Amino acid sequence: MPAREADRELARRLVAGDEDALAEAYDLCAPLVFGLAHRVTGNRAAAEDIVRDVFVRLWSDPDGFDPDRGSLRTYLGALTHGRAVDVVRSDVRRNAPEQADGDEAIRVEPATWARPESVEDDDLAARVRRAVGRLPAPQREALRLVFFGGHSDRSVAVLLGIPEGTARSRLRQGLAKLGDLLAAEGAVEWR
Repeated sequence: MPAREADRELARRLVAGDEDALAEAYDLCAPLVFGLAHRVTGNRAAAEDIVRDVFVRLWSDPDGFDPDRGSLRTYLGALTHGRAVDVVRSDVRRNAPEQADGDEAIRVEPATWARPESVEDDDLAARVRRAVGRLPAPQREALRLVFFGGHSDRSVAVLLGIPEGTARSRLRQGLAKLGDLLAAEGAVEWR
C-alpha cells in the first residue's frame, strides 16, 4: 500500500479509536519524535516527556492529523518541534536572570553572580552591565541567553528562531563589541 494510502487508513483507524493504530503510529514514528525533541531540548528526560505529549495529543485529537495535508511523520515532526520549542522557552523564562529597565541593563541574581570583593569589582560589574545594555538588541539577547541563561549556541538559535550560524555570529559580534565598549571606558585592556 502506498505511503499516503497507509496514512489515510491509519488516520481513519485513529479517529475510530483503534488502539492498535496508535501502537503502529508509535512504532513508526517514536524514534523520529524522540530524536527531534532531544536535538531541540538537549535533554533526554524532556525529550521523553515530549514523546509522551505528542502521542497523547495524536490519540486525544486524531482529527488534527489530515493525511491530505502531509504525512504522519511530517505532522508528528511539526507537533514535536513546536512542543520542544515551548519547553526550551519555558526553561529560559524560568531560569532567566532578572532584568532592570527592560533590555537596557542586566541584573543577575546574587545566587548566580559572586558578590564583588571590592569597590573596583563593583564598578567593573556596573560598567559591564552598562556596556551590555548598549549592544544592539540581537547581540544583547544572544549574549544574555548564553552567559546568564546557560544556553548553547544551538538552543539560542532555537529560542530566537534563527539559524545556528546566525546565533554564533551574533555572539561573536556581541563579544567583540562588548570588549570594544569596555576598552573605550578603560574598564579592561582589550586585544
